Amino acid sequence: MSDLAGGRAALPGPAVPPSGDPVPDRIHAVPVRHPGRWVSAVVVLVLAAMVVHALVTNDKFDWPTVGKYLFNEQVVRGVGWTLWLTVASMVLGIVLAVLLAIMRRSENPVMRYTSWVYIWFFRGTPIYTQLVFWGLISVLYPKISLGVPFGPEWFHFTTTELVTASRAAILGLGLNEAAYLAEIVRAGLQSVDRGQEEASRALGMKDSTILRRIVLPQAMRVIVPPTGNETISMLKTTSLVLAVPFTLDLQFATNAIASRTFQAIPLLVVAAIWYLAITSVLMVGQHYLERYYGRGFDEHGRGGGGRRGHGPGGRALRQEAIAEAGTTPEIAVFDDMGRPHGGGAGGAR
Repeated sequence: MSDLAGGRAALPGPAVPPSGDPVPDRIHAVPVRHPGRWVSAVVVLVLAAMVVHALVTNDKFDWPTVGKYLFNEQVVRGVGWTLWLTVASMVLGIVLAVLLAIMRRSENPVMRYTSWVYIWFFRGTPIYTQLVFWGLISVLYPKISLGVPFGPEWFHFTTTELVTASRAAILGLGLNEAAYLAEIVRAGLQSVDRGQEEASRALGMKDSTILRRIVLPQAMRVIVPPTGNETISMLKTTSLVLAVPFTLDLQFATNAIASRTFQAIPLLVVAAIWYLAITSVLMVGQHYLERYYGRGFDEHGRGGGGRRGHGPGGRALRQEAIAEAGTTPEIAVFDDMGRPHGGGAGGAR
């Protein structure tokens, strides 16, 4: 047959099925329906809307009073003291925890059992009880002296002047926290393969250098997440320092204003807002620390399928990165099935 318009012969086209689909027996896949997801989402949104409505419309919360005292001078000063107690206590707790964890791993039985007894005591007694004892330290020991054990005394301090309320609060919180962090640090140290320590000793490295340069950097991946949780918990535990008694923290500041104005609920909301704000900042910092120390192990990093080196082509992506670095010029790139994926830097031989 000739093409009348162009004078060319018409080529025979593919046979089209009667249905009009050029692909025979095409599978028309229908996505799986998930009605339960939509129902659960609607239920959660309705409940959330009910909670917000109850918070906004309930006059007992007295939101104008909350706004009035949210940045009150006494409240802001309490926030500062709460942050100081949290930071100082965690620094003391972390230093003692590392020492206790090393002592637990020591071959010296005296060091090992001393660490165990410390952890047993401070984990076995309530923090409130410990803070009360620190508040009574001047009654138990009116003075603290230094000298030869069971011998002459060189000089002494008055406990009331040496251990102030703030120092007693920091000591009570820090010593208690060290018992919990010690187990976290010990678990992190045990997560590092013992073969790395043996290899380091074979290279002539000292035990202190091995701990500082080999073990601790790798253990931080395990230590940081629970330590971040303990820091957030410490922020809220500072509300118990009234047992010392210490009367400058955030919780006591809001309680003092509430007892003076007879508006307890709005001042509790003020304290809750400040605790939530500080906790949110700490959680962001914890996230970045975890990402820093979890490099190479992050499940939410870049890569195929949303996981670093774990999606389609994840293995090929890693090998291509190695090839581009130029450190292994004779590398072959393989896909996830073990088949050649490309040339790499120098191609496979």
